[in-house]
Amino acid sequence: MPQLNPSPWFFILLLSWAVLLLVFKTKILTSAPHNSPMLPDLTASHTTPWNWPWT
Repeated sequence: MPQLNPSPWFFILLLSWAVLLLVFKTKILTSAPHNSPMLPDLTASHTTPWNWPWT
């Protein structure tokens, strides 16, 4: 049984991993909701702090 050259198989492995990661990356980026951070409204009045009823 002849010994196979590992070089093309290693390249195929790397190429398949790159394709797999690229597919997952595009799926994650397209499915993630784009929530931009919002600053708190400084003009609104703040409510009083809430306390536990048994304290």
